[in-house]
Amino acid sequence: MSAPALPLAARLGTVPPVALPLHPDVVTWRPAVIGDTDELLAFAAAVARADHPNWVETRDDVVEVFELSYIEPERDTLVGVGADGRILASGSVVCPPGQETLVRSIVLGAVRPDVRGRGIGRALLDWELARARQQLAASEKLLPGWIMAYAEQRAPDAQALLERAGLSLQRHFFTLERELEAPVGHAPVPAGVEFVHWAAAWSESTRRARNAAFADHWGSQSRGVEAWARFVDGEQFAPELSFLAIADAGAGPGAGPGAEVVGFVLALRNESDWAGQGFTSSYVQLVGVVREWRGRRIAQALLAEHLEACRRAGLEKATLDVDAENPTGALGLYTAHGFEVAHTHLGYVREY
Repeated sequence: MSAPALPLAARLGTVPPVALPLHPDVVTWRPAVIGDTDELLAFAAAVARADHPNWVETRDDVVEVFELSYIEPERDTLVGVGADGRILASGSVVCPPGQETLVRSIVLGAVRPDVRGRGIGRALLDWELARARQQLAASEKLLPGWIMAYAEQRAPDAQALLERAGLSLQRHFFTLERELEAPVGHAPVPAGVEFVHWAAAWSESTRRARNAAFADHWGSQSRGVEAWARFVDGEQFAPELSFLAIADAGAGPGAGPGAEVVGFVLALRNESDWAGQGFTSSYVQLVGVVREWRGRRIAQALLAEHLEACRRAGLEKATLDVDAENPTGALGLYTAHGFEVAHTHLGYVREY
């Protein structure tokens, strides 16, 4: 994408203050606070049962908006509380700091299923879009600005809401599943690399490899140290199911200045998802190979290592999400390993 002639701030102009929504069923609109965590978890579980029973937000997911330094909960979150004290709607608007080719304001939100169809979602989204424009207008960068949002294909009302608000459908993402009873097949370690289990000593090298590997992916920007630490130090991260390809590794971590991560399969073990899925599983969060090392079947061999580790752990399936138009051909990689499409979700964008 070409660089705009004017910075985002000039292109958006003066953005008015963000006003709280008004809705007759919502007694109070206010920012979320850490004390809402248990109620937000219950809210997320109700939303998951209706829209995506195969996954549910974890406590780590909920509390990160209160802990990441680049999120201002008092400005970037909103909950709508009903007369009975329940949270009826919850939303957040996050502008991550990685901004090499794009400034993103990511809109996330939902309405409790039993009060949908009354306009609460529209009121929440209007507030979110106003806050997103405010975030983009604060940038002086000569970069495109995107407001991004996602919807499950199983939630057509959410799709219609985003489209009416002027966001356009840009991408399809597939949730893939693979039975672990099926043979994995032989996948030799390519020449020039050594495969190792995840180790914290390789964390920073892996973060750099992730940023390099995902530089050509749709909407992707670099992952900073803070957000990366939350991921690899999180309760769901599964080191025993995660593998790295090290070039010139020698004896292992710290073996020399030439040792670096060039490929990775990083996985979670989200046991909170298992009841809704109906099976035990891993979730492959990240798969990547830096550009200079592609074409050597590193990703295929790393994925085979992951699948064998899942089998040894007694899990029933491996799961992951993939961009249907991923430029590296990831969808073909996964289907060749026996993964099949189980669900679809959609990416929406408004560009500035």
